[in-house]
Amino acid sequence: MTDASFHEGGEAPLNLGAEGVDDLQVISTLTQDAVFPITEMSWRASERRFALLLNRFRWEDKDAASQRDRPFERVQSLLVIDNVLGVSSQGVDRSDKDVILSILSVDFETGEDGAGQILLTLAGDGALRLNVEAIGVSLRDVTRPYKAPSGQAPHHDD
Repeated sequence: MTDASFHEGGEAPLNLGAEGVDDLQVISTLTQDAVFPITEMSWRASERRFALLLNRFRWEDKDAASQRDRPFERVQSLLVIDNVLGVSSQGVDRSDKDVILSILSVDFETGEDGAGQILLTLAGDGALRLNVEAIGVSLRDVTRPYKAPSGQAPHHDD
């Protein structure tokens, strides 16, 4: 058995942008349960850009994988947030270079004149808060899909 590829079923890598709260909700859904080593966070203050290299569960393919009885997939994706004025974290030990973080949600808290804060809520009570001038977020797949190492779809107890 071989892993699936983007070319099966006419699929293409994701390349999405968000400039509003509704758009950001789509990106939040697609990045839920994405995992990343803490070393794959990059804050470039001079460019006002924050980026994460994620190992994203392919939620958009979950039903097709189940129906075709094939493995669930992950893909490496780049989550880039522009217009960032500052970054803070809570419950994240940035000195531990071996820690793996997992995204639960991406939300926007409105401020004045379109500014606000993008909040990346992490599993284990961690969070990243990005003060932004405006919503400018992109999510782009940068590798081919690969079989999810766990072989399972993520799930959350209610």
